[in-house]
Amino acid sequence: MDYVEHTFTFSCEGQTLIAITAIPERPQTVGVLVVVGGPQYRIGSHRQFVLLARDLASQGIVCMRFDCVGMGDSTGTSRDFESVASDIRAAVDAFFAQVPALTRIVLWGLCDGASAACLYAPLDARVGGLMLLNPWVRTEQGQATAYLKHYYANRLFERTFWRKVFRGEFGASKSLTSLLRNLVHVAGRLRSARAVPASEPNPESLEFPERMAAALGRCNASVLIVLSENDLTAAEFDDYSTTSRRWQDILKKPDVVVARIPAADHTFSSAAWRGTVSQLTSSWITGREPAERFSRDANQLVCFQIHALPPAKNYERSGAREIERARSSDTRADE
Repeated sequence: MDYVEHTFTFSCEGQTLIAITAIPERPQTVGVLVVVGGPQYRIGSHRQFVLLARDLASQGIVCMRFDCVGMGDSTGTSRDFESVASDIRAAVDAFFAQVPALTRIVLWGLCDGASAACLYAPLDARVGGLMLLNPWVRTEQGQATAYLKHYYANRLFERTFWRKVFRGEFGASKSLTSLLRNLVHVAGRLRSARAVPASEPNPESLEFPERMAAALGRCNASVLIVLSENDLTAAEFDDYSTTSRRWQDILKKPDVVVARIPAADHTFSSAAWRGTVSQLTSSWITGREPAERFSRDANQLVCFQIHALPPAKNYERSGAREIERARSSDTRADE
């Protein structure tokens, strides 16, 4: 399907943010908003966000990507992922203003972009779905657990490790200190997991991975979690979620699905992995075809239609100023 790309700006707390939408000639009513995390901006590692947006648009799914305050070409001072709710809300308002056909959106985020999307979702009823790729849940204890399970064990089977041992280049004292420190952190995490609170704590007092789970529990969005096989961040999510009661409750919900991509790294650096991510995104949103081969359980299908929500006209829209329009599907806006 043909599509055009529009470059425009919108305001957030007095700052000017830049965004690009890829709009198909016959857009569906569900759009994808890419929430960019970390030191990235709207293009993404290996141009992933550019390629994703164009691939989705070619399938009839409108996609918007933008630079948060202080990132990329947007003005202001950058903030961490726990402080970008206003950026996301302004982007959602601008998205609905740009594409009147929209009735609901999917927040799509990688790493701490996924974490930011989680924290924002219950604040906006227009969010009908969340696609969370290798979500960031790092804590000192979680990182220690991941190192113990995935780093130290793997090192024993590496030739370079044993080469250092036999050459006398292995720093035993430093490595032992690191190992003991990680063991202490893991023990603390296990004690915390076993503890039963006398009452439900204030969500704002929780560490951020617990606030992410609490946020998912409060929103009505369907959730697709995508984990790379060869990624420490994904391994940390696995380890954390198995010891967190809140995350266990979330993962048992029928509209929350975990998909795994074999051999993939954190940023899906190969064309094949990026293609798989794009396929998962479009098939999950449209429900066109099952993708059981990516699921943890072969009997559990990845594809779910996201919840229908009230029309976008029920929500106030902010005015987004378009500054550039692509004239045809062969003319692309600045990335």
